[in-house]
Amino acid sequence: MQLSLAAVLVSALVVASVQAEDPYRYFNWNVTYGDIYPLGVRQQGILINGQFPGPDIHSVTNDNLIINVFNSLNQPFLISWNGIQQRRNSFVDGVYGTTCPIPPGKNYTYILQVKDQIGSFYYFPSLAFHKAAGGFGGIRILSRPRIPVPFPDPSGDYTVLIGDWYKSNHMKLKAILDNGRKLPFPDGVLINGRGPNGVSFNVEQGKTYRLRISNVGLENSLNFRIQGHKMKLVEVEGTHTLQSTYSSLDIHVGQSYSVLVTADQPAKDYYIVVSSRFTSKILTTTGILKYSNSAAPVSGPLPGGPTTQIDWSLNQARSIRSNLTASGPRPNPQGSYHYGMIKTSRTIRLSSSAGQVHGKQRYGINSVSFVLADTPLKLADYFKIGGVFRIGSISPNPTGGGLYLDTSVMGADFRAFVEIVFENPENIVQSYHLDGYSFFVVGMDGGQWSSGSRNNYNLRDAIARCTVQVYPRSWTAIYVPLDNVGMWNLRSEFWARQYLGQQFYVRVYTNSNSIRDEYPIPKNARLCGRAAGRHTRPL
Repeated sequence: MQLSLAAVLVSALVVASVQAEDPYRYFNWNVTYGDIYPLGVRQQGILINGQFPGPDIHSVTNDNLIINVFNSLNQPFLISWNGIQQRRNSFVDGVYGTTCPIPPGKNYTYILQVKDQIGSFYYFPSLAFHKAAGGFGGIRILSRPRIPVPFPDPSGDYTVLIGDWYKSNHMKLKAILDNGRKLPFPDGVLINGRGPNGVSFNVEQGKTYRLRISNVGLENSLNFRIQGHKMKLVEVEGTHTLQSTYSSLDIHVGQSYSVLVTADQPAKDYYIVVSSRFTSKILTTTGILKYSNSAAPVSGPLPGGPTTQIDWSLNQARSIRSNLTASGPRPNPQGSYHYGMIKTSRTIRLSSSAGQVHGKQRYGINSVSFVLADTPLKLADYFKIGGVFRIGSISPNPTGGGLYLDTSVMGADFRAFVEIVFENPENIVQSYHLDGYSFFVVGMDGGQWSSGSRNNYNLRDAIARCTVQVYPRSWTAIYVPLDNVGMWNLRSEFWARQYLGQQFYVRVYTNSNSIRDEYPIPKNARLCGRAAGRHTRPL
């Protein structure tokens, strides 16, 4: 480990030399298995420094995060950073297409910079089906001291990780998928790794608190609400929002929301309720909002929430807008970038599908079901190793053909301004995430997308985020300024679908060799597959 840390310090100095000296924050994490009891039965969980969920990462815009991860599991392991854009540095994105796994008994030190970002995100284990065992935690990026925030400092700031959960071991779930079958319905829902009434949040009468809520689950959209209280939405995945008030919020898989809640009710304890959406069987769990001067425990019926209503959720999603006058990571207002006035250079249409390939269940995008290569794609690209992937191995439009297997990579030009339309012909809500970027959600509606659909796009104050839902038999359109060179994963956040092929990589390319456009490979990068034995770069 000493040699690795020495290499990291050299790399950190190189990074500092090219991106000015911003503060450094150091983390040492040991990843282990351990017994957990989230739904009352003993399970093998993935712990970080003995914690489930893992420790929060607290940072400030532009901080450098030096995170040394030691893998004490008996399997290769990687952590990815959902929503952290890894500007010019997809080598450390922490998915198999970019980063070699950490072998058992070894360590790897991520050198990340939260460049020009604020907001609420999370990290999670990206390999195999580890996400079903834990290993996730919250990330918060605060604004720099002199950058105005469009609401007063809250009296407290809580991370709230919600998600569906299985009692089965993650290896058993993976085996079900490897054998070509679908997963059963989840067993429950957790709040911060605990079952019903297993977690409480302390508040004082009259004070306002920030809740950073992330859906870290495997499949289900979840509705979040607090008995007797309203929630003021203030931030979504790094964008300050118009401060609309909601009695409940739909949070789809992979998404993160920040709300302000004021303890303005009579002094007692109140239910926090999280329930599944769009499912025939409703999974529900509870936490407790606990007033410091509480005169009574939680009581009364749980506050009801929406269940299968699509229109309700669609209308709520359309109501979430950017606050154009608020500062983002920099002092200039979020509305100073007029995305709606930029002509798109390309339209990419992506349609999901499910089916059988060689007698086994698979999922795909534009008829391609992604399979892992023997070498991370970014390393193959960097070292010019042929035969690992082929640019253009996925069509930019639905083909209408049957599913087939390939290591799908789509080429894209640096600084292009692209329209992506997610088309969902299936009868479930889907959720998609794009690493390396924040994109503008300009439209969503039912039915088939057409060029005429653009007439109803929001070209003024659409929310900018990194994970978006697509409703059943519906479409969602986003605008993406491709300003981040690298190899970036576009995936379903339904983890079984992602594992069985509903993902691909976008290679955003420039022939420039300038570090202004992309950093060189990290000195401490692990090299595996056909890249093993190569050299990263001189000191």
